Amino acid sequence: MSKTHTPEKREFQAEVSQVLDIVINSLYTDKEIFVRELVSNASDALEKMRHTQLTESDVHQPDLPLEIQIESDAEAKTVTIIDHGLGMTRDELHENIGTIAHSGSKAFVKALEENQQKESALIGQFGVGFYSAFMVADEVTVYSRSWREGEPSLVWKSDGKTGYEIEESEEELDRGCKIVLKLREDCEEFSEEGRVKSILENYSAFVSFPIMIGEDRVNTIEAIWRKKKADVTDEQYNEFYKFSAKAFDEPRYRMHFSSEMPIEINALLFVPTENTELFGMGQMEPGVSLYCKNVLIDDKPEGLLPEWLRFIRGVIDSADIPLNISRESMQDSSLVRKLNRVVTKRFLKFLAGEVKSDAAKYKEFYAKFGRFLKEGIVVDYDHREALTKLLRFESSMTEAGEQTGFEDYLTRAKDGQEKIYYLSGADRASIEAGPYLEALKSRGLEVIYFTDHIDEYLLQHLREFDGKGLVSAASSELELDDDAASEPEGEMLPEADLEALSAYLKEELAESVEDVTAGKRLVSSPAAVLTSDSGMTAQMRQMMQAMNPEEALPGVKVNLEINPRHSLIHQLSGIRESNPELAKLVASQLLDNALLSAGMLDDRANLVNRGFTLMEEAMKKSAE
Repeated sequence: MSKTHTPEKREFQAEVSQVLDIVINSLYTDKEIFVRELVSNASDALEKMRHTQLTESDVHQPDLPLEIQIESDAEAKTVTIIDHGLGMTRDELHENIGTIAHSGSKAFVKALEENQQKESALIGQFGVGFYSAFMVADEVTVYSRSWREGEPSLVWKSDGKTGYEIEESEEELDRGCKIVLKLREDCEEFSEEGRVKSILENYSAFVSFPIMIGEDRVNTIEAIWRKKKADVTDEQYNEFYKFSAKAFDEPRYRMHFSSEMPIEINALLFVPTENTELFGMGQMEPGVSLYCKNVLIDDKPEGLLPEWLRFIRGVIDSADIPLNISRESMQDSSLVRKLNRVVTKRFLKFLAGEVKSDAAKYKEFYAKFGRFLKEGIVVDYDHREALTKLLRFESSMTEAGEQTGFEDYLTRAKDGQEKIYYLSGADRASIEAGPYLEALKSRGLEVIYFTDHIDEYLLQHLREFDGKGLVSAASSELELDDDAASEPEGEMLPEADLEALSAYLKEELAESVEDVTAGKRLVSSPAAVLTSDSGMTAQMRQMMQAMNPEEALPGVKVNLEINPRHSLIHQLSGIRESNPELAKLVASQLLDNALLSAGMLDDRANLVNRGFTLMEEAMKKSAE
């Protein structure tokens, strides 16, 4: 076939000219994306070539390596990208670069008009990635030869302004495409080999075909998330974790899964050994990168996973996500929302499996990362139920250090029990030293111990589990069945005396006490302070103090419950009129002791000084 070297000149279609005008005159600074776009196009051409070789017998130069070569020339101010993929015929060059039929440039322009998004953040989304070359180049030359035998070697050239020209090459070209960019003066940095290599390492480290700069391969780390789990060793997983998370530790957990419905996903996620937030190093940044067919879209995408999963590291790859979805539209993308839901649900299911398969390992994880799960319960209603099942805590029916969960709690619940009982405190010892367990223990009811200082905030949002309401054993709303209790010791204070004592205490302690009642919950303790479910608990006061250490806490206002069978209550009733000064001291000490047990006593000086006075009174009485 005779060659013609007369260039065929054509103008770009109107929409293509619009795209080029936008790209060339773009003020957007992230011009380096042109490397990613052209490498992605080359990778696609190689992938199609690989499939074509399996179905076609007359492929031109079948032994050429399926790889991408990058050449930079700082002296000539050029950068060249070469692949031995499908290549293009004359008609394909017209269709793929010069018209809207294949490039999607019409949709690109429409999206710019409708969404007002940054132009370079939409380039790859509409298949016009090739045009990103004109962000940095005064002239782009494409040398191409189709995989089909007998097709000519072609040269496509354009300055990106009015049109382009195509002519046959004077030299026989290898199969595939070679794109040469003559860089603009303000973009000459991209002719430096080191600059191009750093871009490739950031965006294209996991492209499945070798990317070569000279004799060196840039993408040496394999995209193992797209492999079968059986084909990946523990050592490979650990090396990948350290590379992708820039970590030095070993991962505590890993989750590797693939899914095709409702969206195509290949994910490899890791839980680090340590939670750096516990070290006071500030809030962890999200560490899961979003890829599309091994090509990086965003290393810190907003909305990809819930904020409370920010401790996870790894990769999520979806071929359904546009190659260059903009950061501005990330959270509005229905595809990203689907990714969020699917991956979050899978991770929670994974943790639920770990609870059952290795409870000891999960306990170690929970000690480090349990607060993230609690944060999720507070802010993420969609996953609250699954997260609540993962909570762990001690209880009145577990040994010290042994943990249980809500599901196990309900297996031990009494027949007909409609409530889940809990107590909050600094630690197990302080909870068990208080008066609030007595009534529930006497009835054989299990009480959960919440000892993390953020648990009080959690409990404001966690009102029930499996249809059973959570009730604090220190709440004035607690209702207990008399029939289920063991017979308490001691004689009841007569009703008239009890009413009179209650009225006296309410008046005497009016500054801190709203009401005084005789209750059922106390067995060995003389009194306890109660708060309503909507009232401020000790833990809430501690949180307020920690957040605003310079501000004084609001005064305490509680309900006081007294034990009408306790000898101290009997004696206080007896001296109320005969020794009013001593009765006043005992009443105040009774309240402060109860507040101290509840963790709500702000001023302990009065408690101590009053105690000395009571000791003196006791010694005088003894001497008499």
